[in-house]
Amino acid sequence: MGKSQKEDIVTKTPDNAKGMDISQKKQIVIKGFGGSPGICIGKAYIVDREGVDLIKRYPVPEEDVATEINRFKNAVKRATDEHASIIESLNSDLSHQLDILEAHLALFKDKMLYGKTIETIKTEKINAEWALKKVLRQVKRMFMKVNDPYLKSRVTDIVQVSEQVMRHLTGAQDIKISDINKRVILVAHDLSPADTSQIQLELIKGFVTDRGGKDSHTGIIAKALGIPAVMGLGNATHKVENDDILIVDGSTGTLIVNPEEDTLFSYEEQSVRYEAQRAIRARESHLPAVTLDGHKFQLMANIEMVEEVVSVRDNAAKGVGLFRTEFLYIDLKRFPSEEELFDKYKEVVDLLSPMPITFRTLDINGDKVLPYMKNIEEENPALGLRAVRFCLKRPEIFITQIKAILRASAFGEIKLLIPMISCVEEIIQVKEIIASAIIELKQEDKIFNSDIPLGIMIEVPSAVIIAEDLAEYVDFFSIGTNDLIQYSMAIDRRNRQVAHLYNPMSPAVIRMVKMVVDAAKKKNIDVVMCGEMAGEPFNLPVLMGLGLTQLSMNPMAIPVIGQMVRRLDVGETKQFVKKIIHMGIVSDIVNLVKEEYGKILAD
Repeated sequence: MGKSQKEDIVTKTPDNAKGMDISQKKQIVIKGFGGSPGICIGKAYIVDREGVDLIKRYPVPEEDVATEINRFKNAVKRATDEHASIIESLNSDLSHQLDILEAHLALFKDKMLYGKTIETIKTEKINAEWALKKVLRQVKRMFMKVNDPYLKSRVTDIVQVSEQVMRHLTGAQDIKISDINKRVILVAHDLSPADTSQIQLELIKGFVTDRGGKDSHTGIIAKALGIPAVMGLGNATHKVENDDILIVDGSTGTLIVNPEEDTLFSYEEQSVRYEAQRAIRARESHLPAVTLDGHKFQLMANIEMVEEVVSVRDNAAKGVGLFRTEFLYIDLKRFPSEEELFDKYKEVVDLLSPMPITFRTLDINGDKVLPYMKNIEEENPALGLRAVRFCLKRPEIFITQIKAILRASAFGEIKLLIPMISCVEEIIQVKEIIASAIIELKQEDKIFNSDIPLGIMIEVPSAVIIAEDLAEYVDFFSIGTNDLIQYSMAIDRRNRQVAHLYNPMSPAVIRMVKMVVDAAKKKNIDVVMCGEMAGEPFNLPVLMGLGLTQLSMNPMAIPVIGQMVRRLDVGETKQFVKKIIHMGIVSDIVNLVKEEYGKILAD
């Protein structure tokens, strides 16, 4: 079992509860990743694709190689046609699913997969199934070498497309989810976006998968559908049988198989409370985020893919406070052209207009490595050539992106955000490149807007210390707490030995945020927080008391934060921050937040 999974076998024999036929089996609890929040309780339905994994290697005579290649090409064509028919069957308003499915459609002819498999059949004279399996193994190895979770999650797309082709090569039977005619919870080794697009909401309560993670396209669709999902469970399909009673908690990433009576009752109550709260938030979603004493807050979304636009609108975001632009560079497997970037940025603008959108420029290296780029070995990449440092080292890549953003800004309200600025010299260099981009666009007679707000990410301690100096050169600050906490506390939060020290309620973090907010106020520029700290309700009284009024977060967190904003008083939170600002122990601050705001947080 992987490090992310944990299994707890409980020996108590369950009884029947509320008329549900609970079999005499032990309760099993398996931990994975929350793919989509919510709780559902129901019977398991195993989605079985037996036969795809039963692959054997055999040699192909020289005179039969061409025939074997054609067999592979025909399997790809059948899989492609099947995939295209699913796309055609979808309603046109399901744009979030169409975008993902069309991206998968392109993967069927991807050179890394399609071309390499044909080459392997030809050079090694082996059967198509084994050649595809070998190529897929190589691709997975390449992707798994990098730490970036988004890049890792893209290998799932390649695996899913490969399995569709493999099914046609082996003749394995596939279960059509659209044919399921009873209320169930799907249990599968994996579900592709093509699978989830067939889900009928009146029948499928939720789903769980062995594979997948928080950043997968399948999880995005589950969130868009509004059904609970848990992914990355490892071997749930080996532990669950058809018609087992399941509890799926997509908020905590928990699957409970054959729950005990007490567990069942507890989750039924939690489910009722969750649905009641969701209904309240849905009814209140149109309400402005205004505090009890009349202070208005702007709650925005952090996104990185066009598919997430639906979630931005559904959760009543007041704009996109952070659009991470790395996804196109990763998906294209090469550096995109100005036209490709412009088309993608304009698409986002068109879909979200008239909302404001903040595009953060390319933030790669560190934990985000592009597999097609020759990287210089660095002993500590997090402190090396990443983000703006990389862009300034490769100005031809940087200016291409800047020009695309300036052109897209002619069609909507766009802001430009530069990551990981650590000194004044860097922002001066950035402004010189922007000036060069403007000159080039004028010479090329292209439509663009040169007068867009320029901001910088405050995510390293040096930027906090010289915030007043940096404010002279920009229009706004965006506090990136994820990196700011790691750099200031010297913590790699993925390192389990020190992860316990990663706490946004650290006195050092709170005081740094105050320094940035005070500097912005003194220099009369805007300040936004776009790190994970902004989307956690527990932190809101402190952030409000520090003077922040613009927060950007995961779209799903917006209704919860909005609901809490309407229950707080800015004046009271400012007095509260005066109590904690000089406290030196994290637990003391946490306990005081619980004492003062525990009732609101519990609700």
